[in-house]
Amino acid sequence: MKNPDRISVKFLGAAGTVTGSKYLVKAFGKTILIDCGLFQGIKKLRELNWAKFPVDPGTIDLVVLTHGHLDHVGYLPRLVKAGYENEIWGVGPTLQVAKIILEDSGKIQEEAANAANEKGFSKHHPALPLYDLEDVAKTVPFFTEKLLDQWHEISPEIKVRFRYNSHIIGATFIELQIGEKMLVFSGDIGRDDDLLLFPPQKPERADYVFIESTYGDRLHPKNAEENLAKLINKAAKRQGTIIIPSFAVERTQILMYLFRQLREKNAIPHLPIYMDSPMGANVLSVFAQNTDWHKLTSAQAVEMLKDIKILEKYQDSMKMVQDRNPKIVIAGSGMATGGRVLQYLKHYLSDNRATILMVGYQAEGTRGRQLLEGAPDIKIEGQYYLVKAHIEQINGLSAHADQHGLLNWLSELKEKPRKTFIVHGEPTAADAFRTKLETEKGYYVRIPELYEEVYL
Repeated sequence: MKNPDRISVKFLGAAGTVTGSKYLVKAFGKTILIDCGLFQGIKKLRELNWAKFPVDPGTIDLVVLTHGHLDHVGYLPRLVKAGYENEIWGVGPTLQVAKIILEDSGKIQEEAANAANEKGFSKHHPALPLYDLEDVAKTVPFFTEKLLDQWHEISPEIKVRFRYNSHIIGATFIELQIGEKMLVFSGDIGRDDDLLLFPPQKPERADYVFIESTYGDRLHPKNAEENLAKLINKAAKRQGTIIIPSFAVERTQILMYLFRQLREKNAIPHLPIYMDSPMGANVLSVFAQNTDWHKLTSAQAVEMLKDIKILEKYQDSMKMVQDRNPKIVIAGSGMATGGRVLQYLKHYLSDNRATILMVGYQAEGTRGRQLLEGAPDIKIEGQYYLVKAHIEQINGLSAHADQHGLLNWLSELKEKPRKTFIVHGEPTAADAFRTKLETEKGYYVRIPELYEEVYL
């Protein structure tokens, strides 16, 4: 750039969609990537993960992470494989979660490629993983832990601060001070009433805001626990298995917490409960190591585990898949895009006594969204499975702020931002939130397109 103090931001992901968060910031001779997420959902988006990265990874000076979810960190091994070799900054719990999630992702992709080659359902010969466990092992050494609420210097003109943001353990929003200008990247904003985490902090100053809009067009219902109990009781009367595809970070822990509460009240039957997610078990250790980040006491964490059996070995998982006795199984992944839940779906989708209970956001093009939209059959590993099971959804357990929460997150800004960019949302949600910001707050708002570059 001709003017060294001129700031540019290029939207390499989560623009016009809810996945693949990546924002490339250039200023004062530095190139900084905010988040490095994987695209998920429809094939058109997933194919972007395989495309050549729009920027030479070797020219990026630093990657800064808001939190550890796959759609914010899942592209990191691919970036490193393509030539990135500088530090990756995040707070401690974020880096711990990111390591767990990347290792799980690498393993799932290896297994998917192997299955495709063995069964011949891929048009690629041979089918290859996007990255594997070896690529993940080469990525983790670049992780560099940074403290919360402290300014960290990137260069004399640029500094960054991580602020607590609820959502999942370790989640932060990022304040990027560039010269005299303050850029705020929301990451994923959590809820003021989260069962396990503290309310998110709020920015006090921002010249430019880049804010998520996952639930920008709706409000969360307040009776999620009551609805969960009703659905579990209804499903239990059918004497079938209840399968809950669940995100391993926070959502699984919330479900464990709620099931414990409901059992203590005798609000649900005493069905055996299994957590079939090694990643979910590993995330519990992150909670144990970072007690300042959440509300749970050690005693509560122990109580949560009392009635829930964790399946860690694949052999135990396959035995449980074959077991037709009524039970509740929490298994990853949350949108049914991969992981052990696929084995359960293959066995239970055609069982009219079974219930598939969706408890989180289902991105466009995922199996979870297809089930909610009433698909008559679902394709898994090259084969179609008829859907006869009961498909249910619980709203209100999401770790994302709803429209009111997003507006409230902006409430402590002392002055209006010069410009607000709405990201990380499907078009309907993003546009509804744009209207709200313009009419209620008088903000100047843009919804950027993928690969668009703006100058600030």
